[in-house]
Amino acid sequence: MRLLTLKLLKLLIRLKFPNVRQITTKELAQWLLNLATQQPLVLDARTQAEYAVSHLNEAVRIDSITPDLTAVSTVSKDTPIVVYCSIGYRSAKIAQQLQREGFCCIFNLSGGLFQWANEGRTVFKDEHPTQIVHPYNAMWGKLLKARNHAQER
Repeated sequence: MRLLTLKLLKLLIRLKFPNVRQITTKELAQWLLNLATQQPLVLDARTQAEYAVSHLNEAVRIDSITPDLTAVSTVSKDTPIVVYCSIGYRSAKIAQQLQREGFCCIFNLSGGLFQWANEGRTVFKDEHPTQIVHPYNAMWGKLLKARNHAQER
């Protein structure tokens, strides 16, 4: 059920944001390992509470409700940028906004941090590897495998 729901959500996100390029978790993982290529700026479009539980290594948080584009103000418009959130909707909105601002190499992480963690890929808390991910809320948290689900506070 979880996989079907994630597939449907990814489809809906692609339909809602047709001009936002998607990158798979596998593609991003390979990119981040290939230090011979220009590394992307990785933006986390979740809340501070979500980010505090875990995030991708070296990700910079950007608020999805009132985005402050300071995080990208010092990079050139052709810098590769990957944006992610829990499943991909908030990050697709930010990616679309960055495109409107003239950035040309923007990607949305398809399936978001939930898919990344569900596949067993490493996330970080205070620069230390962890498997725990903030569930966003009780409903969305069901999309996380039990081993990755942080307890709600």
